[in-house]
Amino acid sequence: MARVFRKFPGFILAFVLTAAAVLWAQQQPQVKVNVLNVCTPSAEEQKEIASALARVPRQPLFSQDFEVDRGRSSLAEGPGFLQAGQSAQLSDEPSVASWVRLRREFAVQAAFSTVQYSFSNDGKNMVETLVLHLRDPRDLVQVSIEDSASAVTTPAAMLSTATPATRIKLERFGKASVVLARCAGSEGGTPPDQSAYEPLFTSATSILSNYRALLGARRTVPDELTRVAADTAAKPKQGARSKSGGKTAH
Repeated sequence: MARVFRKFPGFILAFVLTAAAVLWAQQQPQVKVNVLNVCTPSAEEQKEIASALARVPRQPLFSQDFEVDRGRSSLAEGPGFLQAGQSAQLSDEPSVASWVRLRREFAVQAAFSTVQYSFSNDGKNMVETLVLHLRDPRDLVQVSIEDSASAVTTPAAMLSTATPATRIKLERFGKASVVLARCAGSEGGTPPDQSAYEPLFTSATSILSNYRALLGARRTVPDELTRVAADTAAKPKQGARSKSGGKTAH
């Protein structure tokens, strides 16, 4: 028996294809992109930054728990506490950074739970980062302040001065972060007018300088960086010839 094939009318085929396309679109995950205005935050965001900085205790009570860590990282892109600021010199080549990290815990009654300070030097830039974690992050999770300087000077010299803060970031629970950063002009253009934000930068600089002193960073960081350099020099480089047997040292 011969089979008879009937052609579907064009409008039916178009309807089927349209329905399939709509169904496919509904099944795709929606991607939400938040664009942060780090150079000129809104008045409301400025108030949030000012409020968060005001909550940071100037004379905190620390518990007896603390942490001192040091290391050397060969990375194309460093971890969060090694990220360079807006004024840092960036390079596409993998960098080697020596770093020191200090952590202290606040007393139980404090609004903040821990404070972490880190210092990194990749030979081109030196970056300080202070991160304070809230004990009860209902809205605000953490406050971070960063400054940076060229490595033409020594870490001890940078630590002895109040290097201006270059970046302030508020991480919020369930919301986009609020960021204020010092911005240069794009492609040689005129830098944006950030004079209205100087009180916020000044407050952040004061906080970072205060905690640098409270955590003993001026003394600890240079000492620990010296140990990192000594540990690096003491390890034989891969492929180097040994003096005794002339074989490759492992």
